[in-house]
Amino acid sequence: MSRLARGSCWSLHFKNLHHYHIKTTSSFSTFAPDSTHPSPPPIRVELTEYAGRGVFASRRIGAGELIHTAKPAVAHPSLSMIHTICYSCLRKLPNRHSTSGRPDDVSFCSIQCEQLSKFYDVEKKADWSSFNEYCRLQGLKYPLLVKRLACQVISGAVTYDILDVLQPEILSSHKISRMKKEAALLRSTFEDSDFESEKMAFLTEEWYAGVLARIRINAFRIELAIGSYEDLLSSAAALVEAESAVGNAVYVLPSLYNHDCDPNVNILWIENADAKIKALRDIEEGEELRICYIDASMDYGARQRILHQGFGFQCNCPRCVSKD
Repeated sequence: MSRLARGSCWSLHFKNLHHYHIKTTSSFSTFAPDSTHPSPPPIRVELTEYAGRGVFASRRIGAGELIHTAKPAVAHPSLSMIHTICYSCLRKLPNRHSTSGRPDDVSFCSIQCEQLSKFYDVEKKADWSSFNEYCRLQGLKYPLLVKRLACQVISGAVTYDILDVLQPEILSSHKISRMKKEAALLRSTFEDSDFESEKMAFLTEEWYAGVLARIRINAFRIELAIGSYEDLLSSAAALVEAESAVGNAVYVLPSLYNHDCDPNVNILWIENADAKIKALRDIEEGEELRICYIDASMDYGARQRILHQGFGFQCNCPRCVSKD
């Protein structure tokens, strides 16, 4: 969710986004009726005058339609849930409890999921107890995503600049100072495990701060819904009651959706961290698709306060203009 309009920053990366989209069509797609072959999603990304960029419908989209799915660029389970879900895709594991197992005792939901998790071949070579404990004591979740991304880069699964297309948060000097400490802890963990220096050349303070600045305003809190896909065609209130947070993830295309306190699309997580974007109502061709970054049931004052403090902007959607 790129929350703040920074047109100049977005302009630098717009062509890169188009290049990324072409290369990773399997990362977000839709399925035509009676077909197992993915088709391009019915959307387009365009620059706007008010928010830098936006996602628009390229055809009419019906209420309840699955617009597209998206795999995370990086995901990490919550430390409190690490023994109960798949360490890669965040799928809930049967008969697992949060108190079972050692801190480094992780599991995967399938052999295939483990084989696709190249980051784990890197991660398991290092002792992450100090890094994880630091995050736990400080109540930090996003440095865990940076750790996972660094392991992905070292494994060769992704490039170090995979998140550059996303808009970053504007960092205060205090935040930068704290990030330097975190970056040093991350790098020292790799160095203590004798990783080759050339493989860690990207892992600088600047890289860490840049990645974390993008993660901080683009990460999604993953909440897996209980029940079947068909059960979720009900109200948003019913959906909230059926969710529990299992971790955090960053996506490319879903992060490009702008905010509205009365959204026309919603993001769901059914079984794992693969995001499903669905239409909440009929959407006409050319209409912008918008999600709600926060709890839409909050009153006007609470919404404005959280959006300003958390995402750095004042919402001027029709609902907020009327102070509903």
